Amino acid sequence: MATLTVRNLDDGIVRRLRIRAAEHGRSAEAEHREILRTALADGGQNPTRQLAAERLEEFRRRTGGRGSASGADLLRDTRAQRLRSLAGDDEGA
Repeated sequence: MATLTVRNLDDGIVRRLRIRAAEHGRSAEAEHREILRTALADGGQNPTRQLAAERLEEFRRRTGGRGSASGADLLRDTRAQRLRSLAGDDEGA
């Protein structure tokens, strides 16, 4: 196995690592290994982020083609309505 040395860490980071290690009943070195293993598992992708991306893709697949207005169109309409309101032309809103 390889050895990894990490230099120039902020004292606060080291303190939080030691606290986290104690909470998990591990040494700081073992906690460091676990953090690296977790962060780099599955090709380095965050599992929560990957799950969110998969759910978003599924949502887009299910709702695609519904013909809803784009965000730009909604923003343009809202700005026009606000401008009319500020100008005192509330009848058109």
